[in-house]
Formats: sequence, structure tokens, C-alpha cells
Amino acid sequence: MKKRRISLVLGSGGARGYAHIGVIEELEKAGFEIVSVSGASMGALIGGLYAAGRLDAYRDWALALQPLDVAGLLDLAWDRRGVMSGTKVFGMLGEMLGERNIEDLPIRYTAVASDLNRGKEVWFQDGDLLTAIRASIAIPSVFTPVEIDGLLLVDGGVLNPLPVAPTMSDRSDLTIAVSLYGAELDASEEVPRVEERYDSLIERMASLAKSAIKERLNKKESVHLFSILDRTFDTMQQSLTQYRLGGYPPDMVIEIPRSVCETFDFHKAEQVIGVGREAAKKALERIGK
Repeated sequence: MKKRRISLVLGSGGARGYAHIGVIEELEKAGFEIVSVSGASMGALIGGLYAAGRLDAYRDWALALQPLDVAGLLDLAWDRRGVMSGTKVFGMLGEMLGERNIEDLPIRYTAVASDLNRGKEVWFQDGDLLTAIRASIAIPSVFTPVEIDGLLLVDGGVLNPLPVAPTMSDRSDLTIAVSLYGAELDASEEVPRVEERYDSLIERMASLAKSAIKERLNKKESVHLFSILDRTFDTMQQSLTQYRLGGYPPDMVIEIPRSVCETFDFHKAEQVIGVGREAAKKALERIGK
């Protein structure tokens, strides 16, 4: 029996993007052939790793992450354009991916970033894969932006959290989009939490970063910087996702509950991947019916 060919659209949403891994695993298990991937932010990262054949290696690395490991990856940039440089994270990704150009990948791939200078989307469909991913996940004010040929590039989710449009010309049987801004989890579906003493570790690291910034700028605000950025960005992306889906509706949307974890909970890979698997299974049941 011929495999059904799908175009896969992976949305932005920080650590919730681990759910994309579970979705991909279930789609492959069900016999689908993913012929193209389009992604923004964490969706661009997971999609790029998948297109390069390195998703399994990344999954194993993410599953082994402990809260202290995540904290160790938060490298301060001392740059007015962003709190973190991302040097450690992208050093690891560079070792994992090697030098790869998008046009040489075995499946079609698009990473979407946002150009702040022009207020427009930028689609990476050729050129260096790691640069494309780096530009697409540069959360404003958190990661320093990427500058290329006069473009000031930040997170693709700023303008398009769920980029379906790049897949419109694909020769595939279905377009499936994975949104990381679904409805809240039911009480019966709550994801198990890690030990409570770890839950606030990332917040403590963020607080240290905030203190350094306060000292540098000589301000006295007691507002939690990352919490405000997290909530603001999430709210904006949730609204934009619905708007974008109205303009470019895919054949199916798999929704991952927004409450599955916080944006920077990168030590919760196992739980979030599991949620992705379950969401994909339910979606596949609907396709079967």
C-alpha cells in the first residue's frame, strides 16, 4: 500500500515544541511519509533536525537534560539587543548537525523568521541550515537577533507562529499543522510534574539574569522579566495562530495544550513528547473515521 504523503507544519511555542517530536514519531508509526516541513521558532528547530536526519540524536539529548543542565545553557549575552547569546545551545546543535545546506536536505524544508527592519516574514529555503534555525528561534529581548544582508531577524512566531503558506505548493495528500497553543489540559490529562524543588530552578536563573540587567541599567523594577515576556509572547502568538489558520487552513490541526509546560521548561522533554504522541494518536483516529 502506498504511503500517504503529508506536508507538516510545526508551530512556535518554546519547550512545548518537544511535542512535535511525539507527533512526528506517531505519524511515521502510522505509515505516513513526511515530504516537507515548515516551521517557526521551536518548530523550525525540530523540523530542521528531522529534515537533516538528526531528530533521534536531539531527542536523546533532550531526554537526558536535567534542570541544572538547562540552567547551564543560559549564557548571558551582555548585549542590549537580547539577554542570551545562545552560544552554548548552538554550539551543541552545530556539532549535532554539522555543516548542512537546506537545499541539500532529503525533504523540503522552510524555516520562517521575522525581519524587524521591514516588518516582513523571511523564508529560509536554501543556505546554511543552522543559521536559518538560529534566526527563527531568536525570541525578541531574550536571544540576540541575527543580522544578514541588512535584515534584523528574530523569532518567526512574531509574525507567523504556524507557517502553513510555505507548504501550499507541495505535492502531498494532506497538510497537517501542529499548534502549540491549544486548549488547557483537562484535570484527568495533567502531565506529571518533576520534583517540586526543580520547578522553580529556571525561574531562579532568569531572576539572576534579571538582576544583572537591572544592575546594568540602574533600574529598580521588581517585575519578573522572563515571566512578562513569556506571557506576552504566548498571548500574541495564540491570537496570530488563529488569524493565520483562517488565511491558510491546513487539512488538519493537531493542538497541543498551552498549559503542558512553560516556554523555558526544557527539562520536561519526556512529559511533553508524550503529550505530542497522544495528541497525534487522537488526530489519526479522526482521520481513520
